[in-house]
Amino acid sequence: MRLRIAIVDDEDLARAVVREYLAGIADVEVVAECGNGFEAVKAVSELKPDLLILDVQMPKLNGFEVLELVGRDVAVVFVTAYDQYAIRAFEVHAVDYLLKPFSAERLAAAIDRVRERLGRGETLPPPHLAADGQPAAGHTRRVLVRDGPRVHVLAVEKIDYVQAQDDYVCFRCEGKEYLKEQTLAEVETTLDPAKFVRIHRSFVLNLDRLARVELDERENRVAMLSDGKRLPISRAGYTRLNELLGK
Repeated sequence: MRLRIAIVDDEDLARAVVREYLAGIADVEVVAECGNGFEAVKAVSELKPDLLILDVQMPKLNGFEVLELVGRDVAVVFVTAYDQYAIRAFEVHAVDYLLKPFSAERLAAAIDRVRERLGRGETLPPPHLAADGQPAAGHTRRVLVRDGPRVHVLAVEKIDYVQAQDDYVCFRCEGKEYLKEQTLAEVETTLDPAKFVRIHRSFVLNLDRLARVELDERENRVAMLSDGKRLPISRAGYTRLNELLGK
């Protein structure tokens, strides 16, 4: 099996070492070298490599965030100088985990594991599992949304609300809408519950955007947002809303 590989590392020397080691392995082709996570997402979208050899700690997007965006499109072997990420790497179904500095033989063994997994036709996990691999650091401060080769980075405090739409969620942010393949329940667990509340089975609202609660013509409660948008409020959602607002 010939493998098409993208090397992703913000250090030039680290990429050069991996490239040199790969030169001694049969039936591999380096199709891209990426210096950051954005370049990696673009390379996966446009070049469709079989494997990412992916550094964990990088500026802009770390390795787990890259996996969140491309997780079902490509196999991943993580490389890093920090062993504390090892368990998390395997929790997100990385094929292997290489601790720098590693040998050519160790990389070759990882390539063999990739061939075995792809040869068995094993499917990769949904991209939301990558969130489980990130170091715990409280509630998320940004949301990453992939749009082909582009990545949108949404600051959480600028999100108006999140809406469930079939197998996707829609983030309403600064007048635009961004679709992501994820469930509303998964999104809800990443947001600060003191600032975001599930007001309806299909809506999670940023409390900073709430102007007031009104009754519609059918006596159903609706949330009036500061921009004039109206969102439905369920009975359970109204209870949660009152608890947060101290009413």
